[in-house]
Amino acid sequence: MVARIATVAFQGIDVLEIDVQVQMSSGTVVFNVVGLPDKAVGESRERVRAALAALGLAVPAKRITVNLAPADVLKEGSHFDLPIAAGLLAAMGVLPEDALQRYLTLGELALDGQITAVAGVLPAAFAAAKAERGIICPAACGGEAMWAGELEVLAPTSLIALINHFKGTQVLSAPTPELAAEPAAAPDLADIKGQESAKRALEVAAAGGHNLLMIGPPGSGKSMLAARLPGLLPPLEPAEALEVSMIHSVAGLLAGGRLIRRRPFRDPHHSASTPALVGGGVRARPGEISLAHRGVLFLDELPEFARGTLESLRQPIESGRAVVARANAHVAYPARVQLVAAMNPCRCGHLDDASLGCGRAPKCAQEYQSKISGPLFDRIDLHVEVPAVGAADLNVAARVRAARTRQQARYRGRAPAIACNAELDGQALTDHATPEADGITLLTQAAERLKLSARGYHRVLRVARTLADLDAANTVRRVHVAEALSYRRIAPAR
Repeated sequence: MVARIATVAFQGIDVLEIDVQVQMSSGTVVFNVVGLPDKAVGESRERVRAALAALGLAVPAKRITVNLAPADVLKEGSHFDLPIAAGLLAAMGVLPEDALQRYLTLGELALDGQITAVAGVLPAAFAAAKAERGIICPAACGGEAMWAGELEVLAPTSLIALINHFKGTQVLSAPTPELAAEPAAAPDLADIKGQESAKRALEVAAAGGHNLLMIGPPGSGKSMLAARLPGLLPPLEPAEALEVSMIHSVAGLLAGGRLIRRRPFRDPHHSASTPALVGGGVRARPGEISLAHRGVLFLDELPEFARGTLESLRQPIESGRAVVARANAHVAYPARVQLVAAMNPCRCGHLDDASLGCGRAPKCAQEYQSKISGPLFDRIDLHVEVPAVGAADLNVAARVRAARTRQQARYRGRAPAIACNAELDGQALTDHATPEADGITLLTQAAERLKLSARGYHRVLRVARTLADLDAANTVRRVHVAEALSYRRIAPAR
């Protein structure tokens, strides 16, 4: 007899259905797991054996073979414990196999038979709903699965609770979908004195989802400005919240199975490796750029990142996808992020202060700033100087929300979908960001004098469209083009 249980394997946030086949036959007493399992899956047999023993059940003294089909796909993760145990119990006649086949099953077993949380329940639940199945998952992840819509969710705390449910001696109640707790009040721009040009640039970046680079001496407030950006951004739309939560679910970072409400803000240290930033590793996990999807990726001390690591960001920033290609995996994670970076003008940081600057200027600054390549520099829409001075207040969250609302209304129904001005491209850019005649003249002249690339030209148009939205203007005027050009440096120092 072969008992069959359905579970899943993950390829990025995509889900592949796996058929867990459990066979008991006469012969040498052995418990084998085949079908290209990794070490965590191979160790499932010991956890299953111990969990059954905790319930007073012994694994039959037979030849037990567990096959994970398709056999040529690498199986990773501890979530195979529960489907293997369920298949074994079905083969033993303890659980009804026909009832189990109506569900996708995943969960990790503790040695005492408890079912513990696993990563990836949210995308697995969507796959179950699409296949018109229910899902069996750990109780800690039940609320997460409920966000997938109309499907039956069984979320037992233990293996014995699952057995009792199918025997009719216990009823598992439906979990409750939960949202992440309301975040504490974000720091306000009004707390920052001075830096009017930098605050204006931050407002424009927030309103249009534009990439931003801040250059200034130590202590001028670059990191403090970046920390205030999340408080300016509007909450995630429902579809965006599900998309972001699926990435965090696969990464095992969805705390308590609660759906994420605020846009992510990730600020990795400059010692981060390329796999940590873009994604990769043995299991091709999502990197910081994907964990910041639909939010902000803040890179402080930009030139201190490894050159290869920074260059690896170029393709994801442009395409909105981080493709991780390894010998045993090829996955793509969403990576539509707003890049915000900060850097000193030179290694000592005091290039413009004669009393503090080093004796190697300007060569010191040229060497330091040249660590940022031209192509990466070209992908940043706004470049702003942050001097160490100031004394004024500004609160811009309301204007940002109004500008984002205008953009949502303007782009509603377009295909492909556009969330904000930073995503404008092709015909949409022509339709909505073409300036008035005098604005086109100014931009054409500036493009020739500043030697703007085609990418740089288009990014100026996107920023100008955002400036028009902040002014509640239907058309892009010359003044908007002029301000957009003021945020663009000619080139990194050489």
